[in-house]
Amino acid sequence: MQEFTKQVQNFFAQQIELYGDELAVEMEQLHASTESKVISEEKDVWQKSQTPAELNQRIENCRKCKLAETRHKFVFGEGNPNADIVLVGEAPGADEDRMGKPFVGAAGRLLTKILAAIQLTREEVFICNVLKCRPPQNRNPQEDEIHACEPYLYKQIELIRPQFVLCLGLFAAQTLLKTTRSLGELRGQVHTFRNAKLLVTYHPAALLRFPQYKRPTWEDVQLLRRLYDEWKKS
Repeated sequence: MQEFTKQVQNFFAQQIELYGDELAVEMEQLHASTESKVISEEKDVWQKSQTPAELNQRIENCRKCKLAETRHKFVFGEGNPNADIVLVGEAPGADEDRMGKPFVGAAGRLLTKILAAIQLTREEVFICNVLKCRPPQNRNPQEDEIHACEPYLYKQIELIRPQFVLCLGLFAAQTLLKTTRSLGELRGQVHTFRNAKLLVTYHPAALLRFPQYKRPTWEDVQLLRRLYDEWKKS
C-alpha cells in the first residue's frame, strides 16, 4: 500500500509540473478516490476467504480494536474445519493468549473431559471464542471489541457450516442470539443460528468455581448428543 501511494504521488508531481494547478486539483481528486478504493478492498479481503485456514491467515494480524496492543497471540480457534459441532466461548484467557489456542487452561481441560463424556474429541469439533484476543486481566469484553470481532466469528461459522452450535456461557449466548435473557432462560431450548441448531450451557470456568452447575451442564451436553445422533440418523 505504501509503495503504491509513493508511486502515485511521484506521478502527480510530474504531471503537475507539466500541466499546472488545474490538473493538480483533478489529480488529487482521482488520487483520493483511488486510494479509498484500494483501502476498502484491502479491508474486506478476508471476507473472500474460502476455508477457515485462509481466514485465519488473513485476520491473524488484525488491529481493528485496542486488544491488538495488549495481546500476545491471536486465538483464531482450532479443530475440524468441517465440524458438525462448533463450540463458542467468550474470549481467550492468559493460557490461551500465551499459546494461541482456545481452551487450554484448567477450563479447557475440563471442556475436553465434558466432550469425552459424550463421546466427542476436540479434533471432531471446532472450538473458538467470540473475541480472538484476550481482554486485559480477563475483564469483560467491551462494545467496540465485540463489534470488531463478531464478523470474524460469523465468517468462521459460515465456512465451517456446522449443524450445531454450543454456546459456552452467557456472553457467547447473548452475543449470538442478540438477547438479554438469562442463562437459565436460554438453557434447555433449541435455538436457531444461521441454519444451525444452537444450544446454551455454562462456561467450563464457571464449573470450576461453582461445582453445582456441573449437573445442569451434563444435561445440556446430553441434549446436544441426542440431537446430534438424531440428525446423523435422519
